[in-house]
Amino acid sequence: MEKMVSKWSSDAHSLPKNYIFPPEQRPGDPGSIPVSSALPVIDLAKAASSSSTRGDAVRQILQASQEFGFFQVINHGCEHLLGKTADVMRELFQLPDEDKASLYSDDPGKRCRLLTSGPNYQTEELHFWRDNWQHPCHPLEDHVQSWPVKPANYREIVGSYSAAVREVGLRILDLLCEGLGLEHGYFSRELTQDQILSVNRYPPCPDPDLALGLPKHSDMYLLTLLYQGHVYGLQILKDGQWLGVQPVPDAFVINVGHQLQVISNGKLKSAEHRVITNATEPRTTVVTFFAPGDDCIIQPAASLADETNPQAFRSFAFKDFVANYIANKGDPERSLQPFRTL
Repeated sequence: MEKMVSKWSSDAHSLPKNYIFPPEQRPGDPGSIPVSSALPVIDLAKAASSSSTRGDAVRQILQASQEFGFFQVINHGCEHLLGKTADVMRELFQLPDEDKASLYSDDPGKRCRLLTSGPNYQTEELHFWRDNWQHPCHPLEDHVQSWPVKPANYREIVGSYSAAVREVGLRILDLLCEGLGLEHGYFSRELTQDQILSVNRYPPCPDPDLALGLPKHSDMYLLTLLYQGHVYGLQILKDGQWLGVQPVPDAFVINVGHQLQVISNGKLKSAEHRVITNATEPRTTVVTFFAPGDDCIIQPAASLADETNPQAFRSFAFKDFVANYIANKGDPERSLQPFRTL
């Protein structure tokens, strides 16, 4: 609890050594990285099943997932919950120390916990400039009783948010099914059995040029939905260059995870990204991960592999991928390499 960045950072005038990244990993001057408007912003209202523009939306989502591994969506139907959810998360991080102490844990096996930096603080050589709150949220009835009772409206708001975001995520996955030529509902069972809420709190940093909120990585899950609010901090790597993702009001940032890259037989791209800090304004982001069950077998969809497009990955249990991902500290290429066939 005492290690949490938000606990001591307001009195810090310089960075502790174990928060200073080596020169080749540092973000450097934020002004040197362009904040790009190239990342597609897709109107989900145009993807309604009865809409004449549905085909255009499907093509946009597929192209963005191939070219960037990222896109943003608006008019998704959760707008009324975004502000409420962000507010209740800020309240949680501002609870009295005794309340937060009951939530804090350094045990990586504990699924509902408050932590700081990464999942294994005790063994990290370098720490990330963030605190994190995470817990499972699907099926809702199996998990809601383990959620905190403070703030008082936490369970009500986060329960509504989690259910609504699940609908959005499954809708996007169905649009990707359509674009890839997979059957409707391909991702609606074991492949999205787990849903994890992860809330990041990035306090103002005394030297943003040297620290990172999160280092370069790709997500190990299937699909990620991020609400980043109005404070900039997300950067994606495209063609060897970092691009900043400008926040769009009430939008979700969507990114392809490693499992979706495998299932698509490499047609979709799990993109590398990182989070930078700033010196003046705290940043709170609400992330939802869609993940397979531990024993779920992951492999390229049969219809996407043939003589012309050989199977690029072997079959594996999701839990085996997770173990390898953790052992390689999330390194994008080493995480995938043992499962490649080409």
